Amino acid sequence: MKLKKMLAVGAVVFGFAALQAHADTELEFWTMNLAPKFNGYFDQATTKFNAANPGLKAKWVDMNWDQIQPKLVASIAAGNPPALVNFNVPWVHEFAAQGNLVALDQYLGAAKGNYSTNSLKDVTAGGKVFAFPWYNSVSVIAYNKDIFAKAGVKAAPTDFDQFISVGKQITAKTGLPAYAPKVGNFVGWFAYAGLPILENGKAVFNSPKHVAFVQKFADLYKAGVVPKDLFKVEFEQEIALYNAGKIAMMTTAPQALKRTETDAKAIYDKTGVAPFPLGAGKLAQGSWMMDFVVPKGVKDPAAAAKLGLFLTGDEQQVLFSKATETTFPSTKKGNLDPYFQAGKNSKDVVEQARAVAAGSMDGARTLVITPGQLPDEAALTKKLQDELQSAIEGRKPVKAALDEVVAAWNEKLAK
Repeated sequence: MKLKKMLAVGAVVFGFAALQAHADTELEFWTMNLAPKFNGYFDQATTKFNAANPGLKAKWVDMNWDQIQPKLVASIAAGNPPALVNFNVPWVHEFAAQGNLVALDQYLGAAKGNYSTNSLKDVTAGGKVFAFPWYNSVSVIAYNKDIFAKAGVKAAPTDFDQFISVGKQITAKTGLPAYAPKVGNFVGWFAYAGLPILENGKAVFNSPKHVAFVQKFADLYKAGVVPKDLFKVEFEQEIALYNAGKIAMMTTAPQALKRTETDAKAIYDKTGVAPFPLGAGKLAQGSWMMDFVVPKGVKDPAAAAKLGLFLTGDEQQVLFSKATETTFPSTKKGNLDPYFQAGKNSKDVVEQARAVAAGSMDGARTLVITPGQLPDEAALTKKLQDELQSAIEGRKPVKAALDEVVAAWNEKLAK
């Protein structure tokens, strides 16, 4: 009799446990290209979330960046999408326009104020927020103190006009190019300068202000302030030039300085760091934000949003930044964490750069032209870049180049 009672009680307990396990809502979230390097971070994140949220079970899945869109489309079609998906900003707008994302405003609540204003603008479409802002970065100026001294430059530039004038002074005094600004996406430079690209469905970047702005780059090129192969200089090439002492400033993400520390210690030891100055558009250079979206068809969007808020909250964003050592939070308080701010008083250049970049994060903005606004976007963007290269390299007047591009864009936009 006693044995029967024990078995009955055991069956009830087992049944209750099985029922609870069955009742757990699994929240699968996808990231791209973060395993296995960041397994430790995601292990702690899922463990902490699951412990704090009985009945919910976060499950991390990582995949290659080129797999994530087709797999998501298939899962939405099958009616079984994951709770969250790691997207970049252009993808957010593409999928939102297709109606394949859940608007998050009702789930953000007071937490909406935690994120930087520009990070929310990045993921807002039609007045609605479609993603939880996650990690980001911005450019800083790393400069060679010896070259600055030889040129008689006493401080890094604090606005774009100084950036131009200091560059000219360095080249005039030393014969060296001053810097190699990234010109692979000139639409971003127009936004940086506070100049419009499209207005009322028409391209407008051939105004006198646009012409004058591009002319500044053409003048820098002609004077040798930028390298002659400027349009071939990307992230790796810029680091190599700076590490070899062939340019005075490196205008790049803070993580580039780790390469300088490893590959060119003598240059590293005489490197100073300063913010890349904000342009008239009050935007920082170098932003490319990542985020989490909730796909259409998720069975429990409120639970998915709870996980999204957790992963992009101050604590987890700072922990992720510590794990990567290269990324920055998109939350206001996250960038005020001692991990970033301690660099203000550090002698270590990488730590200095971390503090400088954290101080610029409020100006970080990724999106300039919303995907879908331009017909045949790849061709139009290439036309812009080709004509701008001709103008900056002095093979065509700036006004003529911009007029030609604007005409080509507007012909397409009118159809």
